This record gives sequence, structure tokens and C-alpha cells, in this order.
Amino acid sequence: MRKFKVTVNGNTYEVEVEELQGSGQVSTTAMAQNPSPAPATPKVETNKVSTSTTVGANKVTAPMPGTILDIKVNVGDNVKEGDVIAILEAMKMENEVVAPADGKVASINVSKGASVNTGDLIASID
Repeated sequence: MRKFKVTVNGNTYEVEVEELQGSGQVSTTAMAQNPSPAPATPKVETNKVSTSTTVGANKVTAPMPGTILDIKVNVGDNVKEGDVIAILEAMKMENEVVAPADGKVASINVSKGASVNTGDLIASID
């Protein structure tokens, strides 16, 4: 057995590692000197809008979790690739969500103030 001291997130642990010859497997035993409870995963309340109606061929989805601050287009507007569709606040930063292709806005599936997760549908474009 070989002993090592390992520090993870400010907590120091004494670890014993046994090396087995030939089999390539390693057995480890850890003894925490400063144990701390695992951080609780926060529950996030969401204010989602139904996304059951998708009309257009090109989907505009949320690139990350956040809150919709503004919708810059309306249904029926013509957009070009790269035009801003919505403003998404994530981690205290405003991010522009842009059109993936030229076309006409077929549906808007969120509203201002709505919380979205990665991959949630924001709008669709024909």
C-alpha cells in the first residue's frame, strides 16, 4: 500500500492505493480527514411557455439555460441568417440568439421573462 495526500476543493484526504502486479487493476481506499457534505443541487423554478406548436423548418433553440430578456422579431417578419431573434440572459450576461438561416419567422415559442434550458425552442423559421 502507498499513501498519498490529496486536496480536492480545499478538503484534504489521505488515500491509500494498492498496486496489483500483472492484472492492471488498482484498488483504492479513501479516508476523509475533513469530510464535508455534498453540495445540494438547487431547484430552479421555471416560467415556461408551451412549445407544442412548431411550424418552421429551421429551429432556433436556446444555446444555454437562461431567461429571455427580449424578443426582437414578430411572427411573419423576414429574417436573414445571423439576424438577432432574441436576447437571452445567462450568468449575468446578455447573449444574442440569432437566426440560423434566411426565411420568415413562422412561430415564436417563448415570451419575455420566460426561463429556458439548453435546447428549448425559442422560434422557428420557414
